[in-house]
Amino acid sequence: MANKPYFAHPSSNISDAAQIGPGTKIWQQCQIREETTLGASCILGKGVYIDARVKIGNQVKIQNGVSIYEGVTLEDGVFCGPHCVFTNDLHPRGINPDGSLKSPDDWEITPTLVRSGASIGANAAIVCGITIGHWAMIGTGAVVTHDVPDYGLVYGNPAQLFGFVCPCGHKLAWWPKRDMEEGPITMTCPECSAKVKIDRAAFRRWRDTV
Repeated sequence: MANKPYFAHPSSNISDAAQIGPGTKIWQQCQIREETTLGASCILGKGVYIDARVKIGNQVKIQNGVSIYEGVTLEDGVFCGPHCVFTNDLHPRGINPDGSLKSPDDWEITPTLVRSGASIGANAAIVCGITIGHWAMIGTGAVVTHDVPDYGLVYGNPAQLFGFVCPCGHKLAWWPKRDMEEGPITMTCPECSAKVKIDRAAFRRWRDTV
């Protein structure tokens, strides 16, 4: 790998048709399939599997044992905790109704998008066809079946919205005010004092559950 702008451990299997950005580090026993795009300054831990045509941005951290299947897009700065998994088929079968083995032409990929800055906890399962918003946080072991709003904090099986988090990672606080203004709700981080604008519809969805 002396002529490559990235580091890859000799035990990893990387397709010549994959595009990998400078400064990225790929550790032991990773597999990166053809036509994958992997950005700059990413880190892949041991045993990561990245399927064909997956799109991954810059500065993405993917921990040990993560599987990312075709149809998934991770934007810049996403964090994937150990052994989380992304699916890409809403109706999985190994064979067709006539008993023949399914081929790539016998099923349809359902795409998934993870927006910039989002974090996904260890052992979480991301069901395909959803969008995880900017700076959202997915709890450990969550089974995510629906879209997650920007800054949304979800966990459980199935995952539910339990509040909102700051880009620094701490849960945001809200103090009720008597106002009838439209537009985003402002929440405050108790840790770093940042003010974060939360979509009003997402905020109401959270308030309706607490």
